[in-house]
Formats: sequence, structure tokens, C-alpha cells
Amino acid sequence: MSDEKAAATESVNEQQFLIQRVYLKDLSFEAPMGAKAFISKVQPSVDQELATETTKIDTDLYEVVLKLTVTAKIEDDAAFLVEVHQAGLFFIKGIEGADLTRVINTVCPEILFPYAREAIDSSLIKGSFPPVMLPPVNFGALFGQAMAEKQTQAEKAAQPH
Repeated sequence: MSDEKAAATESVNEQQFLIQRVYLKDLSFEAPMGAKAFISKVQPSVDQELATETTKIDTDLYEVVLKLTVTAKIEDDAAFLVEVHQAGLFFIKGIEGADLTRVINTVCPEILFPYAREAIDSSLIKGSFPPVMLPPVNFGALFGQAMAEKQTQAEKAAQPH
């Protein structure tokens, strides 16, 4: 019985997830309308785009970049555009296959998102715009949807025409 406990403990100890560093990789702020954006009576429409990019740096070291773009438009003109590439360096050992894919696409972006949101709001305030206060994102649900879509596409591709 103690051998089973030792094996289970050893298995758990082999899995490691450590945040090595969280850093701002890229930041862009534009206010193409200039002063016209501040005198407009029209409420801007706000759009948000979200993407991730992963690079394997070393054996157990991964860079995950959360790319977040927020655009506010007044009619067809952009009042502002903010793009943040919030990155993290993660040491991930003993997690492989589908579990590694899930961790990289859910856990890592969940860690990075608050930093990206703060960078966006800080940039907007410095540009004299109000913060957008982006709501939390459920990366687990987004990942589940992406995997379901991928499976549906694979099933469609496998069907004879």
C-alpha cells in the first residue's frame, strides 16, 4: 500500500507549473480622431479582439502571449485603438499532450489577462479616455468551444462527399 502512495506522490511531484515572469511585450495606443473624439456627442461602439500565441523556448519553458485589442469607433471613425501583447514565461514540467494544450490555452491566459486589462485601462486614461473596464474572460469555455469546432470540422472533412 505504501508503494502505491509513493508512486502517486512521485507522479504528482513530477508535475510542475511555475510562473517565471510576466511582462509587457508590446503596447500600442492610437487616437486617430484626435480632439474630435472628445467633442463628439455620439456614444462610441467598443470592439474587443482576443488571441494567444505560444512559443516553446526550451524543454519545459513556454512563452505565452495574450494579444488583446480594443477599438472604439464613433460612426465609422476610430476614436481610439489600444493593442497589448501581455506575455508570460511559464515553466511547465510533467504535463503533456491534451493537458499541456489545455494549460497553455486556459491557465496561462487567465494569469495574463488582468495585466493586459490594466495596461489597456492605463493607456486609455493617459490618452484622456475613460477606462473600458473589460469583463473577465472564461478561457476554459473559449478553449472548449474551439476544441468542439475543431472536432466538428475534422468530422466534416472525414465524411465522403
